[in-house]
Amino acid sequence: MTKYLISFPSEAMVLTDDRLAIADVQSHKVIEEAKAAGVYVFGGGINGQVVPVLVSADRSISPGTYPGSRLDGGFAVLELPSREEAVLWAGKLAAACGCAQELREFMFDPAS
Repeated sequence: MTKYLISFPSEAMVLTDDRLAIADVQSHKVIEEAKAAGVYVFGGGINGQVVPVLVSADRSISPGTYPGSRLDGGFAVLELPSREEAVLWAGKLAAACGCAQELREFMFDPAS
């Protein structure tokens, strides 16, 4: 089975407060469904109030990220038998969240 990252950037959530509350409930229902189906690995939202940092090999820290790099918003990692299944789950999350979802496939790592 392959792990997939299903995510959205924070600016994609252009919702009224009422619709945001509904999206919260609906997206958690989809996550509960994924857990019940045994495909949920982990997920959550990136804390936008904590500044990301780059950590070098010597453990020095620089504020920020690689140029052009951005990871914010919400995400879920699911382990699924096919890309078609991943598209189905991404569609469920898109409907629940009220915004399109990005779908990425993790490369296989035999050591993990």
